[in-house]
Amino acid sequence: MLIIGIAGGSGSGKTTVARRIIEDLPEQSVTIIPQDAYYKDNSHLPMEERKKINFDHPSSIEFELLVEHLKQLLEGKAIEMPTYSYLTCIRQEETITVHPAEVIIVEGILILTNEALREHMGIKVFVDAAADNRLIRVLMRDKLERGRSFEEVIAHYKSFVQPMHEQFIEPSKKHADIIVPQGGENRIAIDILRSRICQNINIQ
Repeated sequence: MLIIGIAGGSGSGKTTVARRIIEDLPEQSVTIIPQDAYYKDNSHLPMEERKKINFDHPSSIEFELLVEHLKQLLEGKAIEMPTYSYLTCIRQEETITVHPAEVIIVEGILILTNEALREHMGIKVFVDAAADNRLIRVLMRDKLERGRSFEEVIAHYKSFVQPMHEQFIEPSKKHADIIVPQGGENRIAIDILRSRICQNINIQ
C-alpha cells in the first residue's frame, strides 16, 4: 500500500491535483481521505462558540484518530471515516466505510504539520499557489459550499486563513518530496506523480 499526502494552502488546488492524479487509475485501486473529515467534534459547544474556532490551526484536527485509521488500513482493515458539517461545525453521526486500497491519498492543508502522520507517507506533496489565486478560490468555495457572505469570507481569511498559512502551512512545505506549482493546471507534475504511483503499485 502506498500512502500519499497532498498538502497546500486553502484554495491552492489540492483536491483538483488529487482527482487528476487518479483519473486514469483503476477505480478500486485508490481511496482519498480528506483531512477535513477529522475535525474534532465540537457538539458540546454552543453555535456562537463554534463559529469562533480556528479550523486552520493544527489543534482543530484529531490527528490521533487519522493516524490510527491509516494504521488500520495498512493492516488490511476497513475503517469508519467520520463526516463533518461545515454549516453546523460538528461531527455528524454518519460515517463512511473506507476499505484498504493500493493507494491512499490523504489530502488537507495541515497534513504535513504532523510528524506521526508524515511517517506513514510514502510520497509527500505540497501544492503551491499564489496568495491572490488562493483567496479567489476560497471566496468562491465558501460562498457556495459554506453559506458565508463576501464580507464573512474576507474577515475569516484575514483573521484565520492567512495567519495560519504563514505560521503552519507554508513552513510545512519543507517536508514535501514534490512541490507542485499552479495546482491542477500543472499537467507535467501530475503526470510524473501518476507515473511514480503506477511504478509503486505495479500498474502499467
